[in-house]
Amino acid sequence: MEEYKKNGSYENEKDIVFSQAIKAGKRIYYIDVKKNRKEEMYLSITESKKIVSGDDAQVSFEKHKIFLYHEDFEKFTNSLQKAVDFVIAEQGEYKPRNIECPPAEESTLSDNDLKIDIEF
Repeated sequence: MEEYKKNGSYENEKDIVFSQAIKAGKRIYYIDVKKNRKEEMYLSITESKKIVSGDDAQVSFEKHKIFLYHEDFEKFTNSLQKAVDFVIAEQGEYKPRNIECPPAEESTLSDNDLKIDIEF
């Protein structure tokens, strides 16, 4: 309980064994693989949204988390894929707007490269 009082949560950054960050406008999504006390891995998915308020432009972050455990991965991914397929069937494939990209054959980034530039 003392650890909770010091930093506001039971979670400890050293428990993260893998992490991905996805910047999306004013939001950042973090997908973290963590280990519990029994050394079992689970996903922690966090949405962090930048909030600017007041005349003095105070910045804060609104965070929402979900935890996804190993035994639910298949159900979750199946349902997520069905939802994505439904949206694509209704609205078509997503095509980014106002983004200039070189043709695929001239691109210097591989599919495994991830570049994130985060500014707040």
